[in-house]
Amino acid sequence: MGKYFGTDGFRGKANETLTAIHAFRVGRFLGKYFSRGKRDRARILVGKDTRLSSYMFEYSLAAGATASGADVYLLHVTTTPSVSFLTRTEGFDCGVMISASHNPYTDNGIKLFNANGEKLEEHVLSRVEEFIGGGNLPLATGESIGRTVDFVAGRNRYLAYLLTLSRASFRGMRVGLDCANGSAWQISKAVFDALGAKVFAIGVEPNGTNINENCGSTHIDALRALVMERNLDVGFAYDGDADRCIAVDERGDVVDGDGILYLSARAMKGRGELERDGIVATVMSNSGLDASLAREGITVTRCDVGDKFVHDELVSSGYMLGGEQSGHVIFRKVSATGDGILTSLKVMETMIESKCPLSCLVEGFKRLPQYTKSVKVADKTAVMKDETVRKCLETAKERLVGGRIFLRASGTEPVIRILAESENDLLCRELLADMERAILHVGEAL
Repeated sequence: MGKYFGTDGFRGKANETLTAIHAFRVGRFLGKYFSRGKRDRARILVGKDTRLSSYMFEYSLAAGATASGADVYLLHVTTTPSVSFLTRTEGFDCGVMISASHNPYTDNGIKLFNANGEKLEEHVLSRVEEFIGGGNLPLATGESIGRTVDFVAGRNRYLAYLLTLSRASFRGMRVGLDCANGSAWQISKAVFDALGAKVFAIGVEPNGTNINENCGSTHIDALRALVMERNLDVGFAYDGDADRCIAVDERGDVVDGDGILYLSARAMKGRGELERDGIVATVMSNSGLDASLAREGITVTRCDVGDKFVHDELVSSGYMLGGEQSGHVIFRKVSATGDGILTSLKVMETMIESKCPLSCLVEGFKRLPQYTKSVKVADKTAVMKDETVRKCLETAKERLVGGRIFLRASGTEPVIRILAESENDLLCRELLADMERAILHVGEAL
């Protein structure tokens, strides 16, 4: 991770750690970098979520890019995976998504994609960071100045693409959708309506400040209540930019990214679509996933947290399915990034083809007791290097025989994440509490 860009873009408090000036300078660099050596001006695609500050960042970045001579195509409110898809299929040089994903509305972020719809390469991000920190580029003049183009039609092309991916009609299915008052609030319902489902949607009244507020994939209780009260067949919750999906089965039980990986891997293997009989999961995924899929003849390869790392491992391993417990799931044959709406369509397809409710599809997934905690800190690096914290972690690992415990600094938030996992449920919780106290104590001393 660099000074500005973490595991999922440049993220921070709007106009505090991430300002309109930052966005302008990112646009200035992208506009000039992707115009170099080209006879035609660079074409940059920009989308945003529903945060109040997204308009400010969208126009700031567009101003920077056009001032450098690029044309900027505005998708307006859309999903992160739609930006990835359209960048790849419509011949754009670069894609930009203005979003802070599952974070509160006071945060925002800038996610960058290359021409293949993949996260922008590290060596280019390094040059972006250098320019943000201080650098000069010539301004375009005269007829070389770029322009903005309304490209709202691109959203319809993405929606049409999603419809082509479904091999089943959803007619007769009662489906709940929690759109987190974010990017999915119009697209997801339109897709499910078109496929014949009876849709019950919440989180579809964005006002600029309520994105992810007690709704969406990180606040699943609202969707659970909807599924139970309306007697629905299934529910799906997305995050602010709709690259995550968490499901709720007909009984109101949560099926997270691990559960979705489990049922999808089995279904893909049954159809002969699971290349090399393996998938990719991150270090945060429950160890029970490995054991449960091993019984099906499927191997699990682990990688660092972040859908960029999942995608990179998928490419290097040749696998077609990977994801995170948080709900980022990549179906590599049809997408280069996590796509919450696509994921929900794949789960629906598996339910309909198998003629099984969602609860039945995850019955064979046996989890180990796992506890996680996110501890807010002022200086993630200092806490992770602190000797007291390191000794506490070493002691915990010695005591947790047959299990695992680890810490990681979030790449998108000012928090340290703790994971403890073991057959010994009581010890697991005790050690997690010890680690939390050690981190908080160090944080207070800094």
